[in-house]
Order: sequence, then structure tokens, then C-alpha cells
Amino acid sequence: MMAPSPIHWPAESLWQAIEPQLPGFSVEILPRIDSTNTELMRRARDGRNEPVLLVAEQQTAGRGRLGRQWTSGIGDSLTFSLGLPLAPADWSGLSLAVGLSVAQSLQPQLPVPGSERPRIGLKWPNDLWIDGDRKLGGILIETASFVGGAAHEPGAPRYVVVGIGLNIRARHGDGMRTPPACLLELDDRLDAPTALACLLPSLVSNIQAFALRGFAPLVESFAERDLLRGRAVQLSDGASGMAEGVAPDGALLVRTAQGLQAVTSSEISVRPAVVG
Repeated sequence: MMAPSPIHWPAESLWQAIEPQLPGFSVEILPRIDSTNTELMRRARDGRNEPVLLVAEQQTAGRGRLGRQWTSGIGDSLTFSLGLPLAPADWSGLSLAVGLSVAQSLQPQLPVPGSERPRIGLKWPNDLWIDGDRKLGGILIETASFVGGAAHEPGAPRYVVVGIGLNIRARHGDGMRTPPACLLELDDRLDAPTALACLLPSLVSNIQAFALRGFAPLVESFAERDLLRGRAVQLSDGASGMAEGVAPDGALLVRTAQGLQAVTSSEISVRPAVVG
């Protein structure tokens, strides 16, 4: 069996694009690690809070939301974590803002009505899907307090680690609750390095904009890609209802028998209801 070809990452050009926005920024490419999020959280606990992009060609213990495992072979996925200090007035909706930024970068134009071209949509709160309810990727956001007294002051910055995993090539869906999709379905030029270069500069800018203005200005743009809006959903607490979009703070709005309910990502996991 032939070894996979080396992946050529645009590390220097990424550094040149991002460093003016994040002074002290660095780029690290690792061939193999347990999890890029886990590694940056380890560093944060050791007091290393510098802005950094950590890319792994292969993760052996990648993590998704609610502890779900994310595994990938070399070149099959794009897996990276962006760590940076951040002090937003309200953290609510950050994962939605990140997902929106990634979707807009990888597929800027929404298809005309009736088009069968795959569209990158957003499945609240942490997933990117392609039409047809197939998962393209996921987002995992974690934060750590800075070492020292400043961490306890109101409005003090925290170190945020934004982890993103995207399927590049088709993968088997055995054992997965949601069938997988991949970026090469949308554009055969979107290998892992190209996708990273496409989405990273805007991601940094949009995270910084979120810190200043929050999620509220993004509600309409999120609605254009909201794959749950107008659909029956089943909540993990047993309730069910109709998804009616997201609130300015990023909460999912669900019309249940008891009325309109605002669901936050820390409370309930949401999946589309089974039809038929």
C-alpha cells in the first residue's frame, strides 16, 4: 500500500494574512495528535494563551459536541483549532457565528430556488450540513480562564478554542446517526489546505466582529442557511414542536404545545423529527 502524498499547507501565507489581525499569531501543522482542541486547552491550563492555529493531518482522539468521537485519515478531513483571547459582552451564539462564517466562505452564493446543487446549511447549534440532512462537519468551542486575578474581573478576556472538523473526501456512514457528506461534492478543488485558506481569514475577522457586536446582527444571514427552520423537531427531553428560527442571542425557537420555547445549546440536543 502506497503512503499518502505529503500535504502542502499554506502556513506562511496564512500567517501573513492573520498576524496583522492577531499580533503574536502563529501557525502549527502537526502530522498526528490526539485532538487539536485538547492540545490547546492543555496549553491554556499551563498559561499559554497566545493566538495560534493548530492543524492536525490526523487526529487519534478527536472530539465533537457531547463527547462524540471524530476520527479521520490523512487528507480525508480538515481538522484544526483556532485559539485566541476573546472578551465578548455576551458569549451566546458564538458557535452559530462560527458555523455561518465557515458556510459563507466555502459556498458564498446560495443556489437559486429549485437548484439541486448541494448547499452548505447550518443545523443548530454546532453542525454544517449539506441539503439532504447529511453532515459535512462540526464545531466544538471551549474556553479557559487566564491564569491570575484578571480572570475573575467582569468582562475579562478568556482563551477560546474554536475547533472545526470538515469531511473533505467521502467516508463510510456505518454507525453514524447522520449520513456524512464531503466538500469534494461541492467543488473538486476544495482539498484540506485550499479549504483552510478559504475560510480562515474570514473566520478570524468574524470572531472579532462577534466580540464587538454579538450574534444579533447575524440572525438574518443565519436564517438563509437554517436547515431546521419550519421543520418538526424532537427535543432530547421528549418534547417536540416546530422550529421557528433563532433568537438574537442564538437560542433555537421551538413552537411546542406549551408555547414558544427558547432552547439553548447547554440544555437540549435537537434533531429533526422522523417523518412518515
